[in-house]
Amino acid sequence: MTGDQDALTVAEELRAAIGRFVRATKEHEDGMPPSRLETLGRLQRSGPQTMAELAESRGVSHQSVSRMVSDLEQLGLVARKPNPSDARGFLIDFTDSGRRALADQRRARAEVISDAVTSALSKRDQQLLARVPALLDRLSEALATEPPA
Repeated sequence: MTGDQDALTVAEELRAAIGRFVRATKEHEDGMPPSRLETLGRLQRSGPQTMAELAESRGVSHQSVSRMVSDLEQLGLVARKPNPSDARGFLIDFTDSGRRALADQRRARAEVISDAVTSALSKRDQQLLARVPALLDRLSEALATEPPA
C-alpha cells in the first residue's frame, strides 16, 4: 500500500468517525433544536447578519431563515437592529439571552462528552484524545487554505 492509499484510508475513517461522533452527540441534546443552535452559532462567529447572509451561510432558503429568526425573536434570543449600510434593511444579532442560551447548550454538550471520555476511555487514551483538537485545527487550517479540487 502506498502512502497516498494509507492517507486516503485514514481520511475516510476520520470522516466516518467524526460523523458518528456528531450524530451520537446530537442524540443527547434535549434543549434547543439544532437549526436554532446553528443560527445562533453563526451569529456568534460572524457577528450581525442580514437575512440573506444568514440564508446563504446556512445553505437554506430566505423563507426558512425568516421563520427561524421569527421564532428566535419570540424567544428573545435574537433582535433586529438597523443596518448601517442599508437604511431600509436590518441586521439580526444576538441578545444577551441568546448568548446565554448558546453557552448553556454548549456547556451541556461538553459535559456529555466529558462524561463519555472519562467512562469509556483509559487514562492513556484520554491523553491521546487531548491531542486531537489541535490536530483537527491544523487540518481545518490546511483545508481552508487549499483550493477545492
